[in-house]
Amino acid sequence: MHWTARRERYRSVLAGDACIHPGSVHDPISARIAEDLGFEVGMFAGSIASFTVLGAPDIIVLTLSEFAAQALRINRAGTLPLMVDADHGYGNALSVMRTVQELETAGVAALTIEDTALPRGYGEAKPRLISLDEGVGKMRAAVAARQDPALCVLGRTSAPSITGTEDAIARARAYEAAGVDGLFFAGGMTRAQLDAISDAVKLPLLLGGIPAELQDRAYLASRRVRIALQGHQPFSAAVQAIYTTLKALRDGTPPAQLTGIAPPDLMARVLREDEYKARTRDYLGG
Repeated sequence: MHWTARRERYRSVLAGDACIHPGSVHDPISARIAEDLGFEVGMFAGSIASFTVLGAPDIIVLTLSEFAAQALRINRAGTLPLMVDADHGYGNALSVMRTVQELETAGVAALTIEDTALPRGYGEAKPRLISLDEGVGKMRAAVAARQDPALCVLGRTSAPSITGTEDAIARARAYEAAGVDGLFFAGGMTRAQLDAISDAVKLPLLLGGIPAELQDRAYLASRRVRIALQGHQPFSAAVQAIYTTLKALRDGTPPAQLTGIAPPDLMARVLREDEYKARTRDYLGG
């Protein structure tokens, strides 16, 4: 499939002057729903991938091949530009290159590479960052590995909440110089930190967590924040819905009395039933 057009649409978001919230997606159906509802961008997080593919917590036990395969399933189901959280690139800088190659092939529009030391080492109670030099090496490797220039490589760091504003600015400037297309900040930050970081670099900014004092999209847009995540509640909501429905059935509720069930027209729409009926007529003579 050809993925460049959706990557160019993602780049137009970064080049714009507004701050958008992406739709958190985890499989083909959730991505189609987000696209049908008008979300400009979909977000597939590493944590949600671990939940969906493995039923495991976000402790970096998911493999690159598992993550890329799920990203491909999501991308193949529609045309929503998909941003993904590629964690630490599944290893060192050479592993980052392999990660970019696999995710580019899977059709993602943008990917983040972070500078957190992952997976957490023995005896580590808190997350820590790799050295600035190693972080720069990873960003340079990621940029060098892409083949489609429309693919966005985003440098990600949690420095504001781990090592402070000065280090966050140093990393932001270094990753900008390494050639990334945007800077993604996870773990939260203060308004003063965002102001300082925005003044220190020129790239589009993305936020992975929005504390109460930053929940003002006009303000965020003025600081060049182009994408701000709201969390991944859709997956948790889906888990609750499945649990509630299965429990009701197990407790003896008749299927006809279940609540919260998607109506037939919605199911037909997200399954693209009309498209498959047309293909059946065209190619099977039905």
